[in-house]
Amino acid sequence: MKITRRAYELWQQAGEPKDRDEEFYHQAERELNDASENAITTTIPPSSPHGRL
Repeated sequence: MKITRRAYELWQQAGEPKDRDEEFYHQAERELNDASENAITTTIPPSSPHGRL
């Protein structure tokens, strides 16, 4: 659902061009996957050099 919503936003921002729905869907999918990966890597705390928290 988030991908579809983002794809719609991208499509609107581009002036609602015809026959480019897949392009916007894939762009939205990449954006959301990248954002998700970045969120995961930034929320993991660094490990202690001694193996303890």
